[in-house]
This record gives sequence, structure tokens and C-alpha cells, in this order.
Amino acid sequence: METSSILLAFSNIYVAIFVLFCFKLLIKVSLALLTHFYIVRGNRKEAARIAEEIYGISQGSWADRSPLHDAAFHGRLLTVKTLIAQGFNVNILTVDRITPLHEACLGGHVSCAKVLLENRARINIVTVDGITPLYNACSSGSVACVSMLLDHGAKPELETQLAFPLHEAVVRGHRECAEMLIAYGADIEKELQNKGTPLYLACAYQKTECVRRLLELGAEVNHGKQRDTPLHAAARGTSEDIVKLLIDYGANVKYKNMEGKYPIELSAPRSPVERALLVAEGPASLAQLCRLSIRKTLGSSCLQVVPRLQLPNRLIQFLLYR
Repeated sequence: METSSILLAFSNIYVAIFVLFCFKLLIKVSLALLTHFYIVRGNRKEAARIAEEIYGISQGSWADRSPLHDAAFHGRLLTVKTLIAQGFNVNILTVDRITPLHEACLGGHVSCAKVLLENRARINIVTVDGITPLYNACSSGSVACVSMLLDHGAKPELETQLAFPLHEAVVRGHRECAEMLIAYGADIEKELQNKGTPLYLACAYQKTECVRRLLELGAEVNHGKQRDTPLHAAARGTSEDIVKLLIDYGANVKYKNMEGKYPIELSAPRSPVERALLVAEGPASLAQLCRLSIRKTLGSSCLQVVPRLQLPNRLIQFLLYR
């Protein structure tokens, strides 16, 4: 008898919890419908007041994290549009100065980012960590998002930035994002303290396609992190292809870093990387020396000038490493 009474009491508790949940859900649905009614009638102020009651946050400029942040991050386009229509500030900030646009770009949600921009979201806003929406788009690898931001005026580099989109793109191996940033003026030789140049990072993180494209676009093959060259970074890794690429583009195998070490001294003993570096210590072919000399003379304009030279197509392809 006592056991059945206890079970009955527990059952009543669960029923009460369920009823309370249904009641709160009914209230929220009713408020959402009422909000929609005010939006249709054009009374956005009243819609915003009701939205505050639903979501429990103020409509000011600051919040820990708003529903608009969550909707943008998860790519919920309809929710984003609804919240904006209810009066949510598209530039609402978290304590770390993260905006809904940051979140949409981090998730690679182009449609959400576009709606936010159309409602005057600040495109070059920087978080406390120096991160822009463009940086987040490069982190996600969304080429479409990067393209849209650049077309809307996003700057590849800002003076107040601590984190740079181009460097993030190559670290993640997002070659197309990196190409687009360079086309819009990102500095291919930008050396960040304790990180190095984009080419150095691409070598350190073993991103072969990024290494290849950066070299094709004119990245200086011996410019890395202080006295540590991209070849030093590649020698620490396991990619023979990256080492050979750097050597083909004229990487100096006899260059010492801050520790006084050659690249070969950083490679694993009897590894393919070590063998490639040993071969490179021998004399280069006359064709290779001529190619390097011509490319050095032309400098960063090499890609534009070489195709216009009155030379056989095969020779042009050789000079362009194609």
C-alpha cells in the first residue's frame, strides 16, 4: 500500500511537470503569434517588446549571447529574418564583441550573412581577439561567404587586427579562400610575430596545395619567420613534395636559422625529406639556374609578364612551373 502511494505521488509530480511545460510552451507560441501580428500591422516597437519577453534579453547593444547569434551560427535563415523583423539589433555584441555576422560566417552560412549585411551589419567589426567576420569565413572555408564579404567591402587586412584571414586560410588548407584574399589585396608577404608568413605557415602545417599556389602567386621562397625559412618549416615535417616544391622555386638549402641549423639538420634521419635535401645540396642544372634568374629579375610581376614574352609556349610553361 505504501509503495503504491509513493508511485502515485511520483506520477503526480511528473504529470504536474508535463502540464507546466505545456503551459509555458503555449504561452511562448501565443506570444510568437502575437509578435507576428504586430509585425504584419507594422508595429515593430510592440513586436520588439514582446520578443524581449519571449527571449528574456534586452534590445540594447550588449548581451551575453542572443537568439540572433544562435540562429546565425546554426544557419536558421527564417529565424534570423524573424528576429530582425522583431527589432533585434543586427550588431548586437557579446562581451567578447562577437556579432551575429561573426557567427554566420564561422558556420559558413552565406544566406544568413547576406541578410545581416542587407540590414546594415558592420562588416569589418573586430572582436577582442582581433577576429573579423572575414577571418571566420576563411576559417570555415566557405568560398562563397568570403567572396560575398569581399564584394561588400570587407578588408583583407585591418590595422587593429590581431588575426589575419590569409594566414588562417592557409593554416586550414583553404586554397581558394587564400587566392581570393590575395586578389583583393592581402599581403602575401605579411609576417606575423611568432607565426611567420603565409608560405611559412602553409609549410609548417603541410598544406601542399596552398604552398604550390602561394609560390605560383609570387611568394618569396626564403621569407618565413625571422631567420627560419619555409624550407626549415618543411624539413621538420614529412612532406617530400613540399620540400621539392620549395627547392624548385629556389629555396636556399644552405641557409641557417636562429639556432644556426641548416634545413637538413631538422629533418628525420634517412627520411624522404632528408634525401630530397641531400640531392638539393648538389649543383643545380643550367635550366633551373636560368629560370630562377629570370623569375628573380621579374619579381612579383612574373605571372603577368612571362605570358606576354615572345617565347615558345613550352618555355613559358617552364618559367611558370606548369
